[in-house]
Amino acid sequence: MKLLGISGTLTGSKTLAVVNQVLGEAKKQHEEIEVELLDLKQYDVQFCDGRDPSTYNEDTRAVIDRVLSADFYIIGTPIFQGSLTGALKNLFDLIPPAALRNKVIGFVATGGTWQHFLVIENQLKPIAGYFRAYVAPSYVYVHNEHFNKTNEIVDQDVIDRISQLAQEVVFMHKALK
Repeated sequence: MKLLGISGTLTGSKTLAVVNQVLGEAKKQHEEIEVELLDLKQYDVQFCDGRDPSTYNEDTRAVIDRVLSADFYIIGTPIFQGSLTGALKNLFDLIPPAALRNKVIGFVATGGTWQHFLVIENQLKPIAGYFRAYVAPSYVYVHNEHFNKTNEIVDQDVIDRISQLAQEVVFMHKALK
């Protein structure tokens, strides 16, 4: 049972910190699960152009394979210009539609304004619906004010929501299997 956390950005470190914290909480609550982190900034992922996935470079194929091998997901993105990152959208374009079918996804997002949390509702959840994935009812939006100077989450409400999200995705995955 593998939970894959995806940090869907090529810049910054806040989204990675939140995804890592959800993975850590899931592992703490359920020691039997395997957690893995996919940080897109560590890979040279090519732009999706519709060709056969086997013809992409090694990094792109490795990222696709990691997504395909997971059983359920925590997917995170910073919100730029009122939208998910191009890197994360490109990843969604690269993976086959059947790859996420009947799998559970929990979403996290980071942003600089309070209104950006709506991107989860208006953009990420519909993408999951296209893939026929199950989305955890909770999600975590983390504003810049929730972090200290070393990008640690210091807001107790956010920490509690991270714990709740971790619990939900594992519960849903187990219930659906």
